[in-house]
Amino acid sequence: MEIKKIEEAIRSLTEVFFYAGKLSIDLRKKGLTEHIKKDNTPVTNGDIEVNNIILKNIKIITPKIPIISEETIDNKNKKLDTFWLVDPIDGTYDYINNRDEFTLNAGLIINKKVIAGIIYAPAKNRMFYSYGNNVSFEYKNNEEKVLNNKDTNFNYIKAVSYSNKLKPEIEEMHKKYKVNEYIKMRSSLKFCVVATGEYQVYFAEPRAHEWDIAAGHAILKNSGGMVTDFQGNEIVYGKDGFKNTSLILKSTDKL
Repeated sequence: MEIKKIEEAIRSLTEVFFYAGKLSIDLRKKGLTEHIKKDNTPVTNGDIEVNNIILKNIKIITPKIPIISEETIDNKNKKLDTFWLVDPIDGTYDYINNRDEFTLNAGLIINKKVIAGIIYAPAKNRMFYSYGNNVSFEYKNNEEKVLNNKDTNFNYIKAVSYSNKLKPEIEEMHKKYKVNEYIKMRSSLKFCVVATGEYQVYFAEPRAHEWDIAAGHAILKNSGGMVTDFQGNEIVYGKDGFKNTSLILKSTDKL
């Protein structure tokens, strides 16, 4: 798929995500209906409606590329090299509880590697997207800002964590990278704030699924950051069960 076609797809999806994000907020204001899935995680009517909008438009924009979504069973039993990974609402707990870190996500995988992605945090009015090497952006206040020029204070390292209580292996990584402080952040927004340089690192043992990380991986990698497992290996997609490996996120390869 040519870079121009990828750019066109991502830029078309930004409008879709703005619309779907507004809908997610409107539905929450009206009152969400919620139930627990088989994996014991919550899902709401907001997740499903946003999912339907995103999938409908991706199928129009790139009709020949299959889609894997957290909220549907389609294509999950297939061995795919090129596909979309969609998490319509990442951080459903925050979404349900009127918090503002939840995100809408879509990442494009080509030959098992993430190429492009889009993340929108509607309650924060922050849109992030990328469509190729060295082209990651944040769109905020009607302005497109390139994320590739980050200043990092190597004497004071800030991390994001998915929990306030660090597991021993994560605590070891914090010590290794001389982390001075960390905050809890549940959703894929963590990839974005590392891509901007607001925070420098994030670590996670094997957990969650590929649709949780694909869009953020593209945005961070294409901003000049790094995404690997604990052994420094590249993250590839389409693994059995779409399960994640361990993760290290860095705002820059100089860390």
